[in-house]
Amino acid sequence: MQRRSLISAAAAFTAAIALPAWSQTPTVLPVLQVWKDPNCGCCQDWVKYLQADGFQVQVFDTGNTAVRKRLGLPEKFGSCHTGLIGGYVIEGHVNAREIRRLLTEKPKAIGLAVPGMPVGSPGMDGAVYGERRDAYDVLLVQPDGTGRVYQHYAGNTAGFKRTATTAEALPMAEGEVRKVDTAAGKISLKHGEIKNLDMPPMTMVFQVGDPALLGKVKAGDKVRFTATQVNGAYTVMSIETMP
Repeated sequence: MQRRSLISAAAAFTAAIALPAWSQTPTVLPVLQVWKDPNCGCCQDWVKYLQADGFQVQVFDTGNTAVRKRLGLPEKFGSCHTGLIGGYVIEGHVNAREIRRLLTEKPKAIGLAVPGMPVGSPGMDGAVYGERRDAYDVLLVQPDGTGRVYQHYAGNTAGFKRTATTAEALPMAEGEVRKVDTAAGKISLKHGEIKNLDMPPMTMVFQVGDPALLGKVKAGDKVRFTATQVNGAYTVMSIETMP
């Protein structure tokens, strides 16, 4: 009996040392606080993804721009939601495994970021996107404000039409204004297909290329607009109300 117990213990020890350190994250995790726009569906999908992975999530539907600035994360790493866990900032659609790894390794860093909103990242991978998965990096943001690749995800972008540049003519899309956030320079739109972004119909929070655009519309307006990616962020470049 004693011999059997020793063999079992040895097997368990061998299995433990064979696993990478980040896979041995304690089962009891700190609460993850998340600040997001109340109208952002992909933010809520990311929250649900983390909850399914065992995270306790406290959500604040107050937007994330001011919080990101307060926590010291440079704007260039910005996305649609900002989190805080164990003293680390979590910006955008970061994978659960990298958050667990961060909490285990405890590097000297501001936190993790997935700038913009890459399709195929957690919360941006629903049925509406089909099988599309864009390549993206999870970045470790250093105390000096620089970032290095913490984990790369390859994606499957064969046949994917890349985002149009601002120099190209952008096709018009149609939608409905859900919220105008003048202070943050953002607008929430429930929109149809945005062809140049290969984006299916959904509700999303956009930056605006010119803050003056927000004075032209209000919640409930039916609109036509153009959008592209600017520094990784989905951005409305023009907008007009529909009759």
